[in-house]
Amino acid sequence: QVQLVESGGGLVQAGGSLRLSCAASTRTLSVYYMGWFRQAPGKEREFVAAITRTGSSTTYADSGKGRFTISRDNTQKTVSLQMNSLKPEDTAVYYCAAGSTWTQQRSGYDYWGQGTQVTVSS
Repeated sequence: QVQLVESGGGLVQAGGSLRLSCAASTRTLSVYYMGWFRQAPGKEREFVAAITRTGSSTTYADSGKGRFTISRDNTQKTVSLQMNSLKPEDTAVYYCAAGSTWTQQRSGYDYWGQGTQVTVSS
């Protein structure tokens, strides 16, 4: 069982940066693969980034590759998403997720946070 709480969202201008955090309440965070997803109004929730259980590998959607960085601290039980060079199309609610497999699909994640709003103005 995992409870996830995102924070760090807000309003930024295009070209700016934002760092999202996900605090996990669980026995051992290292047993979970962790991911970030986002959902814009009227659109499906889409994959953003994922990180392996120990943080040895990461993967990104093309939309964020080169601009976004996912990281984790299993001791503090936190996962972060550093977002640089933000674009208006990055505007969405961002969700933290935990799962048991290495995947970019929503169905591969068993636990989800409540989401945090990111708005990028042009």
